[in-house]
Amino acid sequence: MADSAKKAKAAKPSFFKGVKTEFKKISWPDRDSLLKQSVAVVCISVVLGALIAILDFLMQYGVDFLVNL
Repeated sequence: MADSAKKAKAAKPSFFKGVKTEFKKISWPDRDSLLKQSVAVVCISVVLGALIAILDFLMQYGVDFLVNL
């Protein structure tokens, strides 16, 4: 029982060393690329949100029209 507890404690530092090694392998985008991609994501989110809101309004109007017949 004590051996498994020692192995579990020994695994934690190697995990964080592995994470640190993997983070060094990441190729981070430059500032301009990050800004362009962020603006694109925000713009697409706003457009899709507006589209969904319009469709929701039209469907609600249609259902209300059918219910009041």
